Amino acid sequence: MKKQLLFLIFCAISLMGFSQQKLSLTDAINTALKNSYDIQLAQNNIDISALSNHIGIAGGLPIVTATLSDNEQLTSINQKFPDPTRDTKRDNVGSNNLAAGVTGSMLLYNGQRVQATKSRLAELQQQNQQLLAVQIQNTIAGVMAKYYDIVRLQYFLRALDRSIEVSKQKLAILNVRKQIGVANNADIFQAQLDLNASLQTKQTQYLTIDQAKTDLLNLLFLQPANQPINIIDTILIDKSIRLDTILAHLSSNPQVIAAQQQIHINELIEKEVLATRYPTLRASTGFNLSSAKSAAGFIWLNQSYGPFVGINLSVPIYNGTIAKRQQQIASINTRSSKNQFNNLLLDYESSTVKTFQAYANALAQLQTELDNVHLSQELLDLIAQKFELGQATIIDVKQAQQSYEAASFRLYNLNYTAKIAEIELKRLASRLAN
Repeated sequence: MKKQLLFLIFCAISLMGFSQQKLSLTDAINTALKNSYDIQLAQNNIDISALSNHIGIAGGLPIVTATLSDNEQLTSINQKFPDPTRDTKRDNVGSNNLAAGVTGSMLLYNGQRVQATKSRLAELQQQNQQLLAVQIQNTIAGVMAKYYDIVRLQYFLRALDRSIEVSKQKLAILNVRKQIGVANNADIFQAQLDLNASLQTKQTQYLTIDQAKTDLLNLLFLQPANQPINIIDTILIDKSIRLDTILAHLSSNPQVIAAQQQIHINELIEKEVLATRYPTLRASTGFNLSSAKSAAGFIWLNQSYGPFVGINLSVPIYNGTIAKRQQQIASINTRSSKNQFNNLLLDYESSTVKTFQAYANALAQLQTELDNVHLSQELLDLIAQKFELGQATIIDVKQAQQSYEAASFRLYNLNYTAKIAEIELKRLASRLAN
């Protein structure tokens, strides 16, 4: 009966495995890059800045406007002249005033403010492109970290399976010994308790893995309830990373480039503010039409029309020191952006050094911990054989199990720590790729 039950459970688990979709790291990254709302928002910012990066928005193109007004009104007229026969006095006199015109104006000079604004708009577009690259690198790093976290948790599960297998063998041996009268109930009860505890730990591990998969699906912007996934992978570490190489590539980090661009943007804003203190010269031309009609009065019809051309010069003299203060504020903002850039670069350098230290330390311990896992596994096999021959106690077996589990967990954690450090170092150097 037990064998039939185990077979049914195995079949159910197998069917569940087949119903799950196998997910590779490349598929996960591509899905995240495709679905990420953060990336879409960053792309929208690029589209907006590309549309804004135009000479017309900077004020460098002519402006053409058309105007039309037509007013009908009723007035009372009372006009007196030296000749009384010309006197006019009437109520509710209808009149019409029509004015129309087309005007075109072109900015000739305003202290090169147009050029500074156009350069700033171009710099903003490039900065948004760098910010998009930042979001892409962050998305890839986040997906990789969670993906390998699931792989690590599944490694833990394998170690638990090995320990549970030994616990089952231990319980089976004790049951056989009891049948022949050489084992007591206390040992059997303790063995059963140990097995139950291991099974509960395994069930908890399943829960942890499922929740980690849900977190991964959230990073992929997929509905977790409808997307069961199956991850079969290993953690391979790139051991060729060098600290000096990463530090040399920090200048290519898109966040660092964006901070540099912000300095230039603020410098251009300074030029724009400074330009407001210079004269503005504008040329204009157009065509005007004016028509005034009245049913009575001194003038019944007055019409004028024709082209015009003009030059307008505006010289700022005093505006309450507003321009001067705005320029001082812009200068302070430029200094602040330089301080922010230096602080960001220092933070990145410190983070790189600390991350590399963790990376190097994990690599240095990996071989020793791998040897420990092999030794603990051989010890567990040896103690299990001795227990079967009656040369070891259940306490010896339990201690060997604990040693094996602890060594395995340390190895998997070290492997994961080294991988996370590798991912972070490559992200800082902007070298992450799917």
